Amino acid sequence: MDALSDVLRVAHLTGGVFLHADFSAPWCMAARVGPEHCAPALGPASHLILYHYIVEGELRIRIDGEDGEGLILGVGDVVLLPRNDLHLVGSDLTLSPVAGSDIIQPPKNGGLFSIRHGGGGRRTRMICGFLGCDSEDNPVISNLPSLLKLDAEQGGAAEWIRSTFQYAAEEVAAGRPGSETVLAKLSELLFVEAVRRYAETLPQEQTGWLAGLRDPHVARALALLHDDITRPWNVDDLSREVGLSRSALGERFLKLIGIPPMHYVTSWRMQVATQKLRLTNASLAQVADMVGYGSEASFSRAFKKVFGTAPATWRRSNR
Repeated sequence: MDALSDVLRVAHLTGGVFLHADFSAPWCMAARVGPEHCAPALGPASHLILYHYIVEGELRIRIDGEDGEGLILGVGDVVLLPRNDLHLVGSDLTLSPVAGSDIIQPPKNGGLFSIRHGGGGRRTRMICGFLGCDSEDNPVISNLPSLLKLDAEQGGAAEWIRSTFQYAAEEVAAGRPGSETVLAKLSELLFVEAVRRYAETLPQEQTGWLAGLRDPHVARALALLHDDITRPWNVDDLSREVGLSRSALGERFLKLIGIPPMHYVTSWRMQVATQKLRLTNASLAQVADMVGYGSEASFSRAFKKVFGTAPATWRRSNR
């Protein structure tokens, strides 16, 4: 398994449909997805990623508190908010925004939440969805911008996603059974595609986990570490595997990823461990073995050093 796939797998992405919104100009809304709206589809999720898909019309969007006019989105565009930041969306962002929670309507007969709002002018329709994931500290999610747009004009997979979203939107509008399931699964694919396209467009001077995938030696190191998390890795073994000296690998890894290779190994093992503790009934000894520790005691010491609490205590608080 490649490193990106492994990181996204451990993020445990699960998708859901939030609402179908119908606006008319002029309008401006402040929004953030509340856990209470997602619980029926996801259960308790430690972190939420929001997306908007534009079915009809045009809108502007920006993170609340940021300067500028924001991004302009048109029909077929998709924008993701990887950190579920409070954001403004509307035909005119200079208007006083209404809170999304004040105008949202509950589902009728098992359908979607909905919003109908505005001044009666030009119409804009969109579908909002969300992804649940296990941690905002995931190395991919934490490296993404606050707003991530997937352009409708791009070909290939983006065009396929756009046409599929359009079909699903029509299904939702018609009230056919299964529409929510279609959109939920599509939102997971959408996120992966958006991440891949973002990584491909990073400037050469960019640093961070995704930028590390462009360096052949760092990418090889990440692939090796993710492919065998239980191996007792050390810098000498890793540098020999990737064909660099110990110092050269350490320098590249630190520059791009931000921490030395062995610190990264520990951090990733802890991410996997928290997933196992939260989502499985494996014993502490079994979890320790899954993430490369020779004993429950050594695992517990490492876990407490990172999280400040014993793994058994953490599990009780986070199940």
